Amino acid sequence: MVRLNLLPWRDERRQRQKRIFAISGVAALLVTLGGAVASYLAIDGLILAQESRNAYLTAEIAKLDRKIKEIKEIEKKKADLLARMDIIQELQQIRPEVVHLFDEIVTAIPDGVFLTGIKQSGRNVVLQGSAQSYGRISDLMRNIKASVWITNPTLTIIKEQEKGGTDLSQFELQFQQQRPPAPKPEEDKAPA
Repeated sequence: MVRLNLLPWRDERRQRQKRIFAISGVAALLVTLGGAVASYLAIDGLILAQESRNAYLTAEIAKLDRKIKEIKEIEKKKADLLARMDIIQELQQIRPEVVHLFDEIVTAIPDGVFLTGIKQSGRNVVLQGSAQSYGRISDLMRNIKASVWITNPTLTIIKEQEKGGTDLSQFELQFQQQRPPAPKPEEDKAPA
């Protein structure tokens, strides 16, 4: 029987397996390190890209904020101009009302009533004067009620005063100036 000594062969095989294991371990370590470095670089690149996007968005937001501020300033100027235009239009509408007011006062005053003062505050008008009798004052109030441009007469003060042998009643009368309703446009009644 032949005896074979397998010890050197087994030692050699173990050494080779150890070398393969070491090489595999080093290769796995290198692959792991390479993967870690690659993932670090990829993540760092993504972070840089996101920071660049964020910087771009911040710059664009700042531009839009400036534009919004300009728009608000323009809207404020527009509102101011519209308010001025409304005031001008109101003044244009009110301008003929003074003429109508004096015309209505002259029309409403009956014989025997004498005015000594007129005061206007906004739409309220105060007449001061004297009349020959209370009936003349009530005629004045009726004429004011019947008017289109003035309304709501209220007698605030009335007192008797003898002046030069004639009895005159001193009075103070308030009323309001109003705009008559605008005429309705006639609709076309022709069949379509």
